[in-house]
Amino acid sequence: MTQEQFKQPPVGLEMRYTDAGDAPHLKAWLTDPTVASWFPMADSVEIEDAVNRWIAFYRYRCSLTATINGVPCGIATLYLQPYRKLAHQCEFGIIVAPEFRDQGVGTDLMKNIINLAREYFKIELLHLQVYAKNPAIRLYERFGFREFGCQTHWIKEDPKPGESDKNKKNEKIYVGRIFMELAITPLPEASN
Repeated sequence: MTQEQFKQPPVGLEMRYTDAGDAPHLKAWLTDPTVASWFPMADSVEIEDAVNRWIAFYRYRCSLTATINGVPCGIATLYLQPYRKLAHQCEFGIIVAPEFRDQGVGTDLMKNIINLAREYFKIELLHLQVYAKNPAIRLYERFGFREFGCQTHWIKEDPKPGESDKNKKNEKIYVGRIFMELAITPLPEASN
């Protein structure tokens, strides 16, 4: 990965550990229709549950919040595994406030969460799941994440605006997800 592939972070961008006070920001982002369309939560109860689960990882110092001039603009969290046999790998989640997308915030969060995973938690393999058509896939690929699987019927939801023209019966549609991974330390050959 070359420097040219990444945007310079915005002026005033800083990273800090996530704290419980970041929950209202996360909730606002997940409630925004431009963000909610890329997450599986269907209503305010499910969003509240997701916020509580996501923010709870702050206790382990495995979640980072990006701020610009002190205002949260993104969060990345390592979902650490509680079992020793799985502790070498973990899934992570990332979200950037809509008004800060395409400005380098996601790139800086990715650099920092990968570093935290590798240096502090000794994670060897990061993985994620993402909606099949999510534009964030480009960000993950720039960091070297590769697809290792997919699920075509992951979510069943109402058609998005404009999709109902193609769906004359206005039936619920299935949305797929992609599984991606990145070895952040050299891994030995797997034994079968």
